[in-house]
Amino acid sequence: MEIKRILFPTDFSEGSDHALPYAIDMARNYNAKLYIVHVIYDIARAVGWHVTHISIDDLYKDIAENAKKEMERYSNDIPKNLSSVEKIILKGTPYSEIIKFAKENTIDIIVMGTHGRRGIDRVLFGSTAERVVRDAPCPVLSVRQPAHHIKNK
Repeated sequence: MEIKRILFPTDFSEGSDHALPYAIDMARNYNAKLYIVHVIYDIARAVGWHVTHISIDDLYKDIAENAKKEMERYSNDIPKNLSSVEKIILKGTPYSEIIKFAKENTIDIIVMGTHGRRGIDRVLFGSTAERVVRDAPCPVLSVRQPAHHIKNK
C-alpha cells in the first residue's frame, strides 16, 4: 500500500482533536503530505436564504479569521520533522467540499473524527463523516472519541 497524500478534515471539535494524532502518525510513517482542511459552512447556500452581502461577508470574514487561529493551534501538535503539511480553509457544504478536495488532490486516505451523534441530533445535523465514508474516492479512517465508546457499552 502506498500512501503519499493524507487528508485530515477538521471542524475543530474534540472528535477532530482526537483524530489528529492518527493523521500525524500516518503522515510520519508513510512520509506522506498531510493536508489539514477546514470547511466553513456556506449558510446561505445550505438554507437558501437571501442574506445581504455586507452582513454575510462580515460573518464569513470573522469565521475565516477564527478558523485561521484554530489552524495555528494545530501547528503546536504537528512535529517539526513532519515532511509536508498544508493547511487549507474552504467554503461550502463540508462533506461535498471534503470529497471534492480528495478527488482533485488524489488523496490516498482521509482521516477524520466522528461525533457519535444519535437520535434527533443526527436527524437535524446529519453526519459529515458518514457521507464522506459513503462517497469518498479513497479509504476513510473514522476515529471515534473514546468517551462515546464508553457511553455505548
